Amino acid sequence: MKKKIAVVLVNRANYARMKPVMKALQTEPGVTMQTLCAGSMLLDRYGCAKNVVEADGFPVESEVYLQLEGSVPITMVKSIGLAVTEFASEFNRLKPDFVLMIGDRYEAMAAAIAAVYQNICLIHLQGGEISGSIDESTRHAITKLAHYHFPATKRAADYIVAMGEDPATVFPLGCPTCDVVSAASNQLPQDVLGQLGVGTSIDFAQPYLLVLFHPVTTDIGHQEQQMEAVLETVRRTGLQTVLLWPNIDAGSDLVAQAIRRFRENHHDYPLHAYKNLPPDIYIPLLNHASCCIGNSSSFVRETSFLGTPVVLVGSRQDGREWSPSVIRVQPVQAEIEAATKKQLAHGRYESSPIYGKPGVSARIAAQVAKLEPYAQKQLHYVQRPNFPAL
Repeated sequence: MKKKIAVVLVNRANYARMKPVMKALQTEPGVTMQTLCAGSMLLDRYGCAKNVVEADGFPVESEVYLQLEGSVPITMVKSIGLAVTEFASEFNRLKPDFVLMIGDRYEAMAAAIAAVYQNICLIHLQGGEISGSIDESTRHAITKLAHYHFPATKRAADYIVAMGEDPATVFPLGCPTCDVVSAASNQLPQDVLGQLGVGTSIDFAQPYLLVLFHPVTTDIGHQEQQMEAVLETVRRTGLQTVLLWPNIDAGSDLVAQAIRRFRENHHDYPLHAYKNLPPDIYIPLLNHASCCIGNSSSFVRETSFLGTPVVLVGSRQDGREWSPSVIRVQPVQAEIEAATKKQLAHGRYESSPIYGKPGVSARIAAQVAKLEPYAQKQLHYVQRPNFPAL
Protein backbone atom coordinates (compact mmCIF):
# COMPACT_ATOMS: atom_id res chain seq x y z
CA MET A 1 0.00 0.00 0.00
CA LYS A 2 1.12 3.54 -0.71
CA LYS A 3 2.20 5.70 2.22
CA LYS A 4 -0.08 8.68 2.75
CA ILE A 5 1.85 11.87 3.48
CA ALA A 6 -0.08 14.95 4.60
CA VAL A 7 1.84 18.11 3.68
CA VAL A 8 1.01 21.11 5.89
CA LEU A 9 1.37 24.59 4.35
CA VAL A 10 0.78 27.61 6.58
CA ASN A 11 2.10 30.67 4.73
CA ARG A 12 3.56 31.86 1.41
CA ALA A 13 7.24 31.36 2.33
CA ASN A 14 6.35 27.96 3.74
CA TYR A 15 4.97 26.88 0.39
CA ALA A 16 7.79 28.39 -1.68
CA ARG A 17 10.31 26.13 0.05
CA MET A 18 8.09 23.07 0.14
CA LYS A 19 7.04 23.24 -3.52
CA PRO A 20 10.03 21.40 -5.06
CA VAL A 21 9.80 18.67 -2.41
CA MET A 22 6.10 18.26 -3.19
CA LYS A 23 6.89 18.04 -6.92
CA ALA A 24 9.46 15.34 -6.19
CA LEU A 25 7.07 13.43 -3.93
CA GLN A 26 4.51 13.34 -6.75
CA THR A 27 6.96 11.21 -8.74
CA GLU A 28 7.55 8.69 -5.94
CA PRO A 29 5.50 5.56 -6.80
CA GLY A 30 5.04 4.48 -3.19
CA VAL A 31 3.63 7.80 -1.97
CA THR A 32 0.18 9.41 -1.96
CA MET A 33 0.35 13.10 -1.06
CA GLN A 34 -2.37 15.05 0.74
CA THR A 35 -2.13 18.85 0.81
CA LEU A 36 -3.48 20.95 3.70
CA CYS A 37 -3.54 24.75 3.39
CA ALA A 38 -3.93 26.73 6.58
CA GLY A 39 -3.59 30.17 8.14
CA SER A 40 -2.68 33.06 5.86
CA MET A 41 -2.54 30.68 2.86
CA LEU A 42 -6.34 31.07 2.79
CA LEU A 43 -6.68 34.80 3.40
CA ASP A 44 -7.26 37.27 0.57
CA ARG A 45 -5.36 40.07 2.27
CA TYR A 46 -2.26 37.87 2.04
CA GLY A 47 -2.88 36.95 -1.57
CA CYS A 48 -4.72 33.65 -0.95
CA ALA A 49 -1.68 31.52 -1.79
CA LYS A 50 -3.88 28.41 -1.83
CA ASN A 51 -4.82 29.41 -5.37
CA VAL A 52 -1.14 29.30 -6.35
CA VAL A 53 -0.81 25.82 -4.83
CA GLU A 54 -3.73 24.54 -6.91
CA ALA A 55 -2.48 26.26 -10.06
CA ASP A 56 0.86 24.51 -9.55
CA GLY A 57 -0.88 21.14 -9.77
CA PHE A 58 -1.39 20.22 -6.11
CA PRO A 59 -5.01 19.41 -5.23
CA VAL A 60 -5.86 20.86 -1.81
CA GLU A 61 -7.62 18.22 0.30
CA SER A 62 -8.08 20.41 3.35
CA GLU A 63 -8.52 24.09 4.27
CA VAL A 64 -7.80 24.88 7.91
CA TYR A 65 -9.06 28.31 9.04
CA LEU A 66 -7.43 29.22 12.33
CA GLN A 67 -6.49 32.92 12.51
CA LEU A 68 -8.18 35.24 15.01
CA GLU A 69 -8.16 38.95 14.26
CA GLY A 70 -6.21 41.35 16.44
CA SER A 71 -2.54 41.02 15.53
CA VAL A 72 -1.50 40.91 19.21
CA PRO A 73 0.13 38.13 21.26
CA ILE A 74 -3.09 36.85 22.82
CA THR A 75 -4.73 36.35 19.41
CA MET A 76 -1.68 34.35 18.29
CA VAL A 77 -2.01 32.11 21.35
CA LYS A 78 -5.75 31.62 20.84
CA SER A 79 -5.13 30.88 17.16
CA ILE A 80 -2.78 28.08 18.19
CA GLY A 81 -5.49 26.57 20.36
CA LEU A 82 -8.04 26.76 17.55
CA ALA A 83 -5.50 25.35 15.10
CA VAL A 84 -4.79 22.28 17.25
CA THR A 85 -8.50 21.47 17.25
CA GLU A 86 -8.93 22.01 13.51
CA PHE A 87 -5.78 20.11 12.50
CA ALA A 88 -6.78 17.25 14.81
CA SER A 89 -10.11 16.91 13.01
CA GLU A 90 -8.50 17.01 9.57
CA PHE A 91 -5.81 14.45 10.40
CA ASN A 92 -8.50 12.19 11.84
CA ARG A 93 -10.44 12.53 8.58
CA LEU A 94 -7.48 12.09 6.21
CA LYS A 95 -5.70 9.42 8.28
CA PRO A 96 -2.18 10.00 6.92
CA ASP A 97 0.79 7.79 7.75
CA PHE A 98 3.04 10.85 7.99
CA VAL A 99 2.65 14.58 8.45
CA LEU A 100 5.31 16.62 6.65
CA MET A 101 6.01 20.23 7.60
CA ILE A 102 8.72 22.84 7.27
CA GLY A 103 10.08 25.60 9.46
CA ASP A 104 9.07 27.33 12.64
CA ARG A 105 5.62 28.88 12.42
CA TYR A 106 3.21 28.75 15.35
CA GLU A 107 0.57 27.33 13.01
CA ALA A 108 2.95 24.46 12.20
CA MET A 109 3.49 23.77 15.89
CA ALA A 110 -0.27 23.38 16.30
CA ALA A 111 -0.27 20.85 13.45
CA ALA A 112 2.66 19.01 15.06
CA ILE A 113 0.76 18.66 18.35
CA ALA A 114 -2.36 17.47 16.55
CA ALA A 115 -0.34 14.85 14.66
CA VAL A 116 1.81 13.31 17.38
CA TYR A 117 -1.02 13.07 19.89
CA GLN A 118 -2.83 10.91 17.32
CA ASN A 119 0.28 8.73 16.87
CA ILE A 120 0.94 10.10 13.38
CA CYS A 121 4.62 10.10 12.43
CA LEU A 122 5.96 13.65 12.01
CA ILE A 123 8.63 14.68 9.47
CA HIS A 124 10.20 18.11 9.99
CA LEU A 125 12.29 20.14 7.53
CA GLN A 126 14.63 23.00 8.53
CA GLY A 127 14.95 22.16 12.22
CA GLY A 128 18.07 22.84 14.25
CA GLU A 129 18.50 26.44 13.12
CA ILE A 130 18.84 29.51 15.32
CA SER A 131 16.97 32.78 14.86
CA GLY A 132 15.30 35.60 16.72
CA SER A 133 11.61 35.97 17.62
CA ILE A 134 9.40 33.28 19.14
CA ASP A 135 10.13 31.21 16.03
CA GLU A 136 13.37 30.15 17.74
CA SER A 137 11.47 28.34 20.49
CA THR A 138 8.76 27.06 18.16
CA ARG A 139 11.29 25.44 15.84
CA HIS A 140 12.94 23.49 18.64
CA ALA A 141 9.57 22.46 20.09
CA ILE A 142 8.63 20.96 16.72
CA THR A 143 12.01 19.19 16.62
CA LYS A 144 11.29 17.50 19.96
CA LEU A 145 7.89 16.36 18.66
CA ALA A 146 9.14 15.21 15.25
CA HIS A 147 10.14 11.63 14.46
CA TYR A 148 12.33 12.39 11.43
CA HIS A 149 14.44 15.46 10.67
CA PHE A 150 15.72 17.02 7.44
CA PRO A 151 17.91 19.97 8.49
CA ALA A 152 19.25 22.38 5.88
CA THR A 153 22.89 22.52 7.07
CA LYS A 154 25.47 20.36 8.81
CA ARG A 155 25.49 22.70 11.81
CA ALA A 156 21.72 22.38 12.16
CA ALA A 157 22.02 18.59 12.05
CA ASP A 158 24.66 18.68 14.81
CA TYR A 159 22.35 20.82 16.96
CA ILE A 160 19.42 18.43 16.47
CA VAL A 161 21.53 15.49 17.64
CA ALA A 162 22.78 17.59 20.56
CA MET A 163 19.13 18.06 21.54
CA GLY A 164 18.86 14.31 22.08
CA GLU A 165 17.52 13.16 18.72
CA ASP A 166 18.64 9.81 17.30
CA PRO A 167 21.24 10.40 14.54
CA ALA A 168 19.58 7.64 12.51
CA THR A 169 16.52 9.91 12.14
CA VAL A 170 18.50 12.97 10.99
CA PHE A 171 19.14 13.55 7.27
CA PRO A 172 21.10 16.78 6.55
CA LEU A 173 20.50 16.92 2.80
CA GLY A 174 20.37 20.71 2.35
CA CYS A 175 17.64 23.29 1.80
CA PRO A 176 14.97 22.93 -0.93
CA THR A 177 15.41 26.65 -1.54
CA CYS A 178 18.36 25.95 -3.82
CA ASP A 179 16.00 24.03 -6.12
CA VAL A 180 13.49 26.87 -6.04
CA VAL A 181 16.23 29.28 -7.10
CA SER A 182 17.74 27.02 -9.75
CA ALA A 183 14.33 26.29 -11.31
CA ALA A 184 13.22 29.94 -11.45
CA SER A 185 13.59 31.95 -14.61
CA ASN A 186 16.05 34.83 -14.56
CA GLN A 187 13.58 36.93 -16.52
CA LEU A 188 11.28 39.29 -14.64
CA PRO A 189 7.68 39.05 -15.91
CA GLN A 190 7.18 42.82 -15.97
CA ASP A 191 3.75 42.56 -17.57
CA VAL A 192 2.49 40.32 -14.75
CA LEU A 193 4.09 42.44 -12.04
CA GLY A 194 2.48 45.52 -13.52
CA GLN A 195 -0.98 43.97 -13.18
CA LEU A 196 -0.54 42.96 -9.55
CA GLY A 197 -0.26 45.00 -6.37
CA VAL A 198 -0.82 48.72 -5.83
CA GLY A 199 1.24 51.87 -6.18
CA THR A 200 3.50 53.58 -8.68
CA SER A 201 4.60 51.66 -11.76
CA ILE A 202 8.13 50.27 -11.48
CA ASP A 203 10.62 50.21 -14.35
CA PHE A 204 12.35 46.92 -13.61
CA ALA A 205 15.07 47.70 -16.13
CA GLN A 206 16.28 50.34 -13.67
CA PRO A 207 17.69 49.79 -10.13
CA TYR A 208 15.15 49.06 -7.41
CA LEU A 209 15.09 48.11 -3.73
CA LEU A 210 13.16 45.13 -2.35
CA VAL A 211 11.68 45.63 1.13
CA LEU A 212 10.10 42.99 3.37
CA PHE A 213 9.87 43.60 7.10
CA HIS A 214 7.99 41.30 9.50
CA PRO A 215 7.14 42.06 13.15
CA VAL A 216 9.36 40.53 15.83
CA THR A 217 6.95 38.91 18.27
CA THR A 218 9.37 39.07 21.21
CA ASP A 219 9.74 42.85 20.76
CA ILE A 220 6.12 43.98 20.66
CA GLY A 221 5.50 47.73 20.52
CA HIS A 222 8.43 48.90 18.38
CA GLN A 223 7.42 47.58 14.97
CA GLU A 224 5.91 50.83 13.72
CA GLN A 225 9.01 52.90 14.47
CA GLN A 226 11.26 50.22 12.99
CA MET A 227 9.29 50.13 9.76
CA GLU A 228 9.40 53.92 9.65
CA ALA A 229 13.19 53.75 9.88
CA VAL A 230 13.29 51.33 6.95
CA LEU A 231 10.99 53.50 4.84
CA GLU A 232 12.89 56.69 5.64
CA THR A 233 16.05 54.99 4.38
CA VAL A 234 14.21 54.03 1.21
CA ARG A 235 13.04 57.62 0.73
CA ARG A 236 16.56 58.99 1.16
CA THR A 237 18.00 56.66 -1.48
CA GLY A 238 15.48 57.96 -4.01
CA LEU A 239 15.39 54.51 -5.61
CA GLN A 240 12.17 52.94 -6.82
CA THR A 241 11.02 50.33 -4.34
CA VAL A 242 9.13 47.04 -4.38
CA LEU A 243 7.52 46.20 -1.04
CA LEU A 244 5.90 42.98 0.15
CA TRP A 245 3.27 43.05 2.88
CA PRO A 246 4.35 41.68 6.30
CA ASN A 247 3.19 38.30 7.61
CA ILE A 248 0.30 37.80 10.02
CA ASP A 249 2.30 37.72 13.30
CA ALA A 250 1.45 39.92 16.27
CA GLY A 251 2.52 43.46 15.46
CA SER A 252 1.84 43.23 11.72
CA ASP A 253 -0.88 45.88 11.97
CA LEU A 254 1.70 48.34 13.29
CA VAL A 255 4.02 47.60 10.36
CA ALA A 256 1.07 48.01 7.99
CA GLN A 257 0.17 51.37 9.56
CA ALA A 258 3.67 52.68 8.90
CA ILE A 259 3.46 51.53 5.27
CA ARG A 260 0.06 53.13 4.72
CA ARG A 261 1.16 56.40 6.31
CA PHE A 262 4.27 56.50 4.11
CA ARG A 263 2.18 55.98 0.99
CA GLU A 264 -0.23 58.72 2.04
CA ASN A 265 2.53 61.22 2.81
CA HIS A 266 4.68 60.31 -0.19
CA HIS A 267 2.06 59.35 -2.76
CA ASP A 268 4.36 60.30 -5.65
CA TYR A 269 7.27 58.18 -4.42
CA PRO A 270 8.05 55.24 -6.78
CA LEU A 271 6.85 52.44 -4.47
CA HIS A 272 4.78 49.42 -5.45
CA ALA A 273 3.38 46.99 -2.87
CA TYR A 274 2.30 43.35 -3.23
CA LYS A 275 0.30 41.08 -0.90
CA ASN A 276 1.92 37.91 -2.17
CA LEU A 277 3.98 36.69 -5.11
CA PRO A 278 4.43 33.09 -6.27
CA PRO A 279 7.99 31.68 -6.14
CA ASP A 280 8.51 31.84 -9.91
CA ILE A 281 7.99 35.62 -9.74
CA TYR A 282 9.51 36.33 -6.32
CA ILE A 283 12.86 34.66 -7.07
CA PRO A 284 13.71 36.73 -10.17
CA LEU A 285 12.45 39.81 -8.32
CA LEU A 286 14.87 38.98 -5.51
CA ASN A 287 17.64 38.23 -7.97
CA HIS A 288 17.39 41.53 -9.86
CA ALA A 289 17.07 43.79 -6.81
CA SER A 290 19.91 46.22 -6.25
CA CYS A 291 19.57 45.64 -2.51
CA CYS A 292 17.12 43.91 -0.15
CA ILE A 293 16.19 45.66 3.11
CA GLY A 294 14.26 44.01 5.94
CA ASN A 295 14.24 40.84 8.02
CA SER A 296 12.73 38.08 5.88
CA SER A 297 14.38 34.67 6.10
CA SER A 298 14.48 34.72 2.29
CA PHE A 299 17.00 37.56 2.62
CA VAL A 300 19.28 35.06 4.38
CA ARG A 301 18.48 31.80 2.59
CA GLU A 302 17.54 32.55 -1.02
CA THR A 303 20.01 35.40 -1.36
CA SER A 304 22.88 33.08 -0.35
CA PHE A 305 22.40 31.34 -3.72
CA LEU A 306 21.67 34.53 -5.67
CA GLY A 307 24.31 36.90 -4.27
CA THR A 308 21.88 39.83 -3.92
CA PRO A 309 23.16 42.42 -1.38
CA VAL A 310 21.12 42.44 1.82
CA VAL A 311 20.68 44.84 4.74
CA LEU A 312 19.25 42.64 7.48
CA VAL A 313 17.37 44.83 9.96
CA GLY A 314 16.98 43.84 13.61
CA SER A 315 17.08 40.57 15.51
CA ARG A 316 14.57 38.38 13.65
CA GLN A 317 17.26 36.27 11.93
CA ASP A 318 19.95 36.48 14.61
CA GLY A 319 21.85 33.21 14.91
CA ARG A 320 21.10 31.94 11.41
CA GLU A 321 23.92 30.99 9.09
CA TRP A 322 24.28 33.57 6.33
CA SER A 323 26.64 34.37 3.47
CA PRO A 324 28.88 37.45 3.04
CA SER A 325 26.08 39.13 1.05
CA VAL A 326 24.33 40.03 4.34
CA ILE A 327 25.04 43.05 6.55
CA ARG A 328 23.14 42.96 9.84
CA VAL A 329 22.17 46.29 11.46
CA GLN A 330 20.07 47.52 14.35
CA PRO A 331 16.59 48.85 13.41
CA VAL A 332 17.90 52.41 13.55
CA GLN A 333 17.59 54.66 10.51
CA ALA A 334 21.21 55.87 10.46
CA GLU A 335 22.56 52.30 10.56
CA ILE A 336 20.13 51.06 7.92
CA GLU A 337 21.03 53.95 5.62
CA ALA A 338 24.79 53.52 6.03
CA ALA A 339 24.60 49.78 5.32
CA THR A 340 22.32 50.35 2.32
CA LYS A 341 24.79 52.81 0.79
CA LYS A 342 27.59 50.30 1.35
CA GLN A 343 25.66 47.46 -0.27
CA LEU A 344 24.60 49.57 -3.26
CA ALA A 345 28.22 50.55 -3.79
CA HIS A 346 29.40 46.96 -3.48
CA GLY A 347 26.94 45.35 -5.88
CA ARG A 348 26.43 41.63 -6.28
CA TYR A 349 28.22 38.91 -4.32
CA GLU A 350 29.39 35.45 -5.26
CA SER A 351 26.88 32.62 -4.83
CA SER A 352 27.32 30.64 -1.61
CA PRO A 353 26.69 26.88 -1.14
CA ILE A 354 26.01 27.30 2.60
CA TYR A 355 22.49 25.80 2.23
CA GLY A 356 23.41 23.07 -0.23
CA LYS A 357 23.34 22.53 -3.98
CA PRO A 358 20.54 21.84 -6.51
CA GLY A 359 18.96 18.40 -6.28
CA VAL A 360 18.13 18.62 -2.58
CA SER A 361 14.38 18.18 -3.05
CA ALA A 362 14.67 14.94 -5.01
CA ARG A 363 17.03 13.54 -2.38
CA ILE A 364 14.62 14.51 0.41
CA ALA A 365 11.64 12.97 -1.40
CA ALA A 366 13.54 9.74 -2.08
CA GLN A 367 14.51 9.45 1.58
CA VAL A 368 11.00 10.29 2.81
CA ALA A 369 9.60 7.53 0.60
CA LYS A 370 11.85 5.02 2.39
CA LEU A 371 10.82 6.01 5.91
CA GLU A 372 8.76 3.76 8.13
CA PRO A 373 6.26 5.37 10.50
CA TYR A 374 6.66 4.95 14.24
CA ALA A 375 5.09 6.63 17.24
CA GLN A 376 7.24 6.24 20.35
CA LYS A 377 10.25 8.55 20.62
CA GLN A 378 13.02 8.37 23.21
CA LEU A 379 15.72 10.75 24.31
CA HIS A 380 18.89 9.65 22.58
CA TYR A 381 22.14 11.11 23.90
CA VAL A 382 25.24 9.83 22.11
CA GLN A 383 28.50 11.22 20.83
CA ARG A 384 27.63 13.46 17.92
CA PRO A 385 28.25 11.88 14.50
CA ASN A 386 30.48 13.57 11.99
CA PHE A 387 27.97 14.48 9.29
CA PRO A 388 29.58 15.01 5.87
CA ALA A 389 29.66 18.50 4.38
CA LEU A 390 26.81 19.36 2.01
